[in-house]
Amino acid sequence: MQQIAIYGKGGIGKSTTAANLSAALSINGLSVLQVGCDPKRDSTRMLMGGKLIPTVMDLLKIKGERGIDKDEIIFSGFNGIKCVEAGGPDPGIGCAGRGIIATFQILAKLGAMDADIVIYDVLGDVVCGGFAMPMRESFAEEVYLVTSGELMSLYAANNICKAIERISKRPKNRCRLAGVICNAKNLYLEEDLVREFSDMIRSKLIHFIPRDPAVQVAELNRMTVIEDSPDSEMAYCYSDLAKKVLNNNSFVIPKPLELDALEELAQKYRPL
Repeated sequence: MQQIAIYGKGGIGKSTTAANLSAALSINGLSVLQVGCDPKRDSTRMLMGGKLIPTVMDLLKIKGERGIDKDEIIFSGFNGIKCVEAGGPDPGIGCAGRGIIATFQILAKLGAMDADIVIYDVLGDVVCGGFAMPMRESFAEEVYLVTSGELMSLYAANNICKAIERISKRPKNRCRLAGVICNAKNLYLEEDLVREFSDMIRSKLIHFIPRDPAVQVAELNRMTVIEDSPDSEMAYCYSDLAKKVLNNNSFVIPKPLELDALEELAQKYRPL
């Protein structure tokens, strides 16, 4: 079983990337489980035809841990992809990371993590204990960072590198950085910037996803690009990403940048 975590700044497109990656992997004949680890519970929405599925945290409130069955938290989405949403507390109340911890404990107890590939879609703005659990407990052995060329997006990616570096020092921990995915915003020399950032943290730019209206159209149609326009350039782009993820064997402990170095890098690629 290959276990992958997708981290990135809120709004950077990691859920779109994760869902299209899951869809592309499933088309290749692999069984896929996608676990949404964000209180917004929208990670699997495009795999579920626009439907927001019940969350583990919601069911815990109603039934308690002992009363939850597999079919109440695992839903079949596009092409048989298994979908789970951890959920979380209402805004301003409680700890969102608790939803992730509880979800992992329940999935493990139910023996529900049986798939060729498990993809964890995780909020990356704040790497607290709960949000870091996929890495800390070695559920996710491969971490991919989704970023654009925007400074704050790179800043969040760099912070996640700090978490990976720290967590990798734990005995028997197998979590490693597998690469950087650039989800483009059409910025000046964006691909070059993200590639150099990737090199500086001892990793690599594994894939560049151009900005394309086909993604927005597919989401308006409540689908992934893979389902909505399977013969489009963007569908081929996500399929290419899936192949690179499957064939990747370059996993590293990253070297995070100091803030000054990160800002100097961003200045180097500022528009003329």
